[in-house]
Amino acid sequence: MEYRVLGKTGLKISRMGFGGIPIQKIDAEGTKNLMEQLLAEGVNYIDTARAYTVSEEYLGYALQGIRQNFILATKSMARTAEAMAKDIDLSLQKLQTDYIDLYQIHNPNAKDFDAVQAPGGALEALRAAREAGKIGHIGITLHAVDLFEKAVELPWVETIMFPYNIVETQGEELIAKCAEKNIGFICMKPLAGGAIDDATTALRFIAANPNVTVVIPGMAEEKEIGQNVAAISNTAPLTEAEQAKIKEIRDFLGTNFCRRCNYCTPCSAGINISMIFLIEGYFSRYNLKEWAETRYRNLEKKASDCIECGVCETRCPYNLPIRQMMQNAKEVFGE
Repeated sequence: MEYRVLGKTGLKISRMGFGGIPIQKIDAEGTKNLMEQLLAEGVNYIDTARAYTVSEEYLGYALQGIRQNFILATKSMARTAEAMAKDIDLSLQKLQTDYIDLYQIHNPNAKDFDAVQAPGGALEALRAAREAGKIGHIGITLHAVDLFEKAVELPWVETIMFPYNIVETQGEELIAKCAEKNIGFICMKPLAGGAIDDATTALRFIAANPNVTVVIPGMAEEKEIGQNVAAISNTAPLTEAEQAKIKEIRDFLGTNFCRRCNYCTPCSAGINISMIFLIEGYFSRYNLKEWAETRYRNLEKKASDCIECGVCETRCPYNLPIRQMMQNAKEVFGE
């Protein structure tokens, strides 16, 4: 296993980490088995979130006795200092630990981005928690390129997590900028939310980019760990066959896959278009049906609110059939 320094944090982490979303599909004992295998394979970076329902709880149980062998990261969607302080304490409780190595602001939108940094915002609580020794470092996770551009210039940002995979390369220049500024780059969605079936090729593609500090595929089965470690550990240049496979994946998904660039917005009906497609992906690809349905029900606007004006399709740089995709989401969730 190759190890990298996670930017300004100075933490030495494995090139491949563990994404904690899919363990919601198993149980605490199954998670413990996964942690033991990760330890054996030399994987020492674990990512989870307050939003991932039982993920922190399962990991807290699974890491008992071996916590010291891992760099532990989690994140919260709290936007105020009060709410973030509560979430940090709850994360510590659920994870059964007295410190968390990296705590991240989870996916703020443009409005939230400013709010979390303002007086009384979430960043205030994160700094206080770092001073108190509850957390070690502060990062941010994002989906929008324009916010990535802003985050990479902020002095308090030690790490940035952003989607990067065969079909989502819109952040490549900014990933390189992270390396220049010594900001740790954490690659999420390496399989494009499960849309890419060939995990080995997908991870080989990511590992070929030297500016990616760590990639965190979600894993719920022990066999996935071995396969993914083998892919990341293969440092040979991409072969012609792999390059052809990458092109094939791009050609297939490039015509019907939402990259969440959000150029389609604002929606005439107020729908968060990319969020609906993201949640539908969790339902259909990750098989996290209950989790996805809960988040879908909480959306103010559903796919059924689409008025089929088609304005979004004129803005989409990938010419996606958004109205048809919205209809598919409506059929999946029933509204």
